[in-house]
Amino acid sequence: MKQILSYSLLAASLLVAMPSAHAQLMPSAQPTTSGATAGNGSIDRIVAVVEEDVILQSELDEAINAIVRQYASNPGQLPPKDVLARQVLDRLILMKLQVQRANDQNIHVSDQDIDQAATNVAQQNKMSLDQLRAAVEQDGYSYAAFRQQLSDQIIAQKLHESVVRDQVTVTDAEVNNLLASPSYKAGEVHLAHIAISTPANGGAADIAQAEAKAAEAIKAIKGGMDFNAAAIRFSDAPDALDGGDLGWRRLDEVPPAFADAVATLKPGETTAALRGPTGFHILKLVDTRAPGRQIVTEYHARQILIKPSELVTPEQAEKKAQDLYTRIVDKKEDFAKLAKDESKDNTTANNGGDMGWFAKDAWGQAIATQVEQLKDNEVSHPIQTDAGWIVLQRLGSRQSDLTDQLQRDQARQAIGNRKADEAYENYLRELRSTSFVDIRVPELKDPSDKPASTASTP
Repeated sequence: MKQILSYSLLAASLLVAMPSAHAQLMPSAQPTTSGATAGNGSIDRIVAVVEEDVILQSELDEAINAIVRQYASNPGQLPPKDVLARQVLDRLILMKLQVQRANDQNIHVSDQDIDQAATNVAQQNKMSLDQLRAAVEQDGYSYAAFRQQLSDQIIAQKLHESVVRDQVTVTDAEVNNLLASPSYKAGEVHLAHIAISTPANGGAADIAQAEAKAAEAIKAIKGGMDFNAAAIRFSDAPDALDGGDLGWRRLDEVPPAFADAVATLKPGETTAALRGPTGFHILKLVDTRAPGRQIVTEYHARQILIKPSELVTPEQAEKKAQDLYTRIVDKKEDFAKLAKDESKDNTTANNGGDMGWFAKDAWGQAIATQVEQLKDNEVSHPIQTDAGWIVLQRLGSRQSDLTDQLQRDQARQAIGNRKADEAYENYLRELRSTSFVDIRVPELKDPSDKPASTASTP
């Protein structure tokens, strides 16, 4: 199941247009209630109270076992059992808090969303849904619990989107300033990181403790410890158990202070411990790639859209689209006039169906596939899309250098992503520090944890 685990969050992230959260999906046992019997016949104890919810020993054990299975071929990268248990528990706590807050804000996930996420996981693993279910159950997991984990991941992402939507705006002036700045750096970097966090309201002692932990991590890396193993052992970030891998990102997405440090590195090198607003960060430059000219093929086309409705069945819509195709191709009727009279696309109908010049994927995959195959002035047979049935005519194609426009778009996205990351990181730190969390098992308490407060134990 390692491969399925690695693709689960990716599948969920395809459902929402937002930066991917760093949390890793960890299938757990089917939730039980306090006092229930665990799989080994013993009483399932509560290991943590999270606001009005609980985390059971069985949930924690299954989550830990999932991580251990992922690193079965290289167990030496895992931290000591007590550290691993605390890391996994903290991840479970943070997920429960996000789901609870999302529920408070009436953020919900439909069965269709979960079905799509499961389908994506299956496709990524080259499986059918039945094969995915069998693989999950063969590894000893409840498929219902697997779907619940997908649901939690999607809810957390929707909460992320909700939080940053009103907090993150990017102006043209900010884009212009970034592109004109002497510190602007083009290109992309593949980074890994170790984050040693400080509490939201931490004092000098907390900062000193975090700095000492960062120094210990640096010493271990210089002593030969693999960076990914050090991330698993020392990092407080949600992606610690993934080796701290941040993937590829544009260099201008990296906070300026960190970008300056990364710019001096060669692939494979690591920064010193960098002080940030949330703690200390150690970055490794895995690789770089330079920007190139962005030459793309653009198409000019027009369309007639026929939508099913309460009065028009899908079959009737398909038949009408086929009739329009016949009138255009065989009877030589005017495409533009038919589009004005018949098309239900409000953005193009009044212009005779003209879609303007667009990149191949701008109107969705169905149109992208057809417009690429058509010759200039050729009319397609009716195409089924999510919006309805479309008759498409390709009018022309051209090669366009979109480097400058894409650079502006990427700069805008980089600023937005940076602001969103900072906003949500601060949100999660505040959520964790102000929520009632009571860890009931002493050995699972982090030495830096403050006593639970703000509410009485349920």
